Amino acid sequence: MNITLIGTGNMGAAFAKQLSAAGHRVRLTGRDLAKAQALAAQHANVEAYPAVQALGDNAVVILATGYADAVPALRGLGDLAGKVVIDISNPLTPDYMGLTLGHSTSAAEEIAKALPEAQVVKAFNTLFAQVLADGPVFADGQRASVFVASDSERAKQTAIALAQSLGYESVDAGGLVNARYLEPLAGLNIYLGYGAGLGTAIAPTWIHK
Repeated sequence: MNITLIGTGNMGAAFAKQLSAAGHRVRLTGRDLAKAQALAAQHANVEAYPAVQALGDNAVVILATGYADAVPALRGLGDLAGKVVIDISNPLTPDYMGLTLGHSTSAAEEIAKALPEAQVVKAFNTLFAQVLADGPVFADGQRASVFVASDSERAKQTAIALAQSLGYESVDAGGLVNARYLEPLAGLNIYLGYGAGLGTAIAPTWIHK
């Protein structure tokens, strides 16, 4: 796929690594262009661009920023009509131990409301950057899951195909409204990783026979 990646933090860096390894072509952008350029230089098929040039003809955007920065970062790309936007954000409190949204809406739904021309899909939000960077298979052979929720079938299938290309199990989590479940699931994972001291080499998965 030809993908625009927004974000050069831990998740952005992990995505750049794995997307490059899987053979995807990536246009990378971030708040600090020099940082984006340094990250892009580490990986094949990854090039850094200022935000206004980062979209190009790409049909897929991965949003790897914090929720507070999500809508401004997406708007900085330009016209998102018909673009698939993969939202990995979680609406976390400053101490990372709670959510600022829930029950009646979600980060993904709020982003979709702000950018109705885009096809928003929730995915990858339950993975720590370490798990994304290290790859999907744990030492015991278990494979991490990517939960995917969207009202757009095209966006959902795009995110599923992307997750599978990186080696992850994919779980169809229904419509975008179910981001209201996925974001608290990420919150629980963050609590277990940091609050309960289990570390960041953990991820929720779904076991089925």
